[in-house]
Amino acid sequence: MTIEFHRELDARGLNCPLPILKTKKALADMCSGQVLRVTATDTGSVRDFQAFAKQTGNDLLSQVQNEDHEFIFFMKRK
Repeated sequence: MTIEFHRELDARGLNCPLPILKTKKALADMCSGQVLRVTATDTGSVRDFQAFAKQTGNDLLSQVQNEDHEFIFFMKRK
């Protein structure tokens, strides 16, 4: 499945809470309905992105782990 996105954020190598903080800042600069693709390496980011989506009302469209053990998140701006 391919998800079309409007902006990309590289959060590889960053630990909690930086991936979420950078995601929050990036989403603030986007229009409602646009999709942000985030790549992270922090294992805690899976739980963090789920909680972030629930708290903010932004949609977590997808989360997958790739062959390089990176986590890919697609967040849709509310």
